[in-house]
Amino acid sequence: MAVKIGDKLDLGEFPLLLAPMEDVSDPPFRYVCKQNGADLMYTEFISSEGLIRDAAKSLQKLDIFEYERPIGIQIFGGDIDNMRRSAEICTQVNPDLIDINYGCPVKKVVCKGAGSSLLQDIDKMVAMTKAVVEATHLPVTVKTRLGWDDNSKNIYEVAERLQDVGIKALSIHGRTRAQLYKGEADWTLIREVKRNPRIKIPIFGNGDVDSVERAAAWRQEFEVDGIMIGRAAIGYPWIFREIKHYFKTGEKLPGPTIAERVDVCKTHLLKSIEWKGEKTGIFEMRRHYANYFKGIPNFKEYRVKLVALSSLDEILETLEEINYNFSAMAV
Repeated sequence: MAVKIGDKLDLGEFPLLLAPMEDVSDPPFRYVCKQNGADLMYTEFISSEGLIRDAAKSLQKLDIFEYERPIGIQIFGGDIDNMRRSAEICTQVNPDLIDINYGCPVKKVVCKGAGSSLLQDIDKMVAMTKAVVEATHLPVTVKTRLGWDDNSKNIYEVAERLQDVGIKALSIHGRTRAQLYKGEADWTLIREVKRNPRIKIPIFGNGDVDSVERAAAWRQEFEVDGIMIGRAAIGYPWIFREIKHYFKTGEKLPGPTIAERVDVCKTHLLKSIEWKGEKTGIFEMRRHYANYFKGIPNFKEYRVKLVALSSLDEILETLEEINYNFSAMAV
């Protein structure tokens, strides 16, 4: 059965979502994930305060492209009125949905009463969500965590109350705020939310899905409507196509060849330059090289070289050299 967000957004059967990740989920990265089968993607999270005061960095994050659809814009903030106003600004850009971040555990976000901080004040979270829902005609979704810490895992209540004020889907990261990204994600509470007879909206699971086997096992075991993938897609957008192939056939696809790794890395780089300009595009791509070529033995020399280069021609030349020198190797 197809998974729907609201009346119009049909994601097909068991969608794979690309998680919004700060400094990662920009249009160049989303492009290569879309090419490899991501069913729904989100922008990096955008500060509601930044949007309202026209901060250039926040406004640039509103860039979305037709080929990315369906795409959601994710916003965060600690002030209800600012969140309402930022939802109105996002609506004008015409995404497919607006997502609220109640999951970010980072200190500078939590200190402002935003992100996972709201898990300590469910009444405020509900009021904020209601304000965003009422500010837009678009479907509103939420991404959050199990709770603030082990003593306050309140996701069951959160899911019910947010559904009551009109959200159309909920993505749950299987950790508390206190865990940050450490330890293992616990999906048992996600399953409890899904089994709650009151819950009618799609529930997506997030956290630690890093292989086709895990995706298939957790799909069965935890009964979610879809899976959101974050860190495992960095430098490895093929994870989406590999999981889909496995669901369809029960067989594992061989991993990408060196030529494919080089090709997708090059596409990512060129899209980055196209979107941000040559200097920034090259600089911001440096964080991705190690991930694209992870697991290749004796690669350190090239990794060091790639992050040092600032000329596009030299980077492309080095990528071709990598292709030539390593292409006979099975990775």
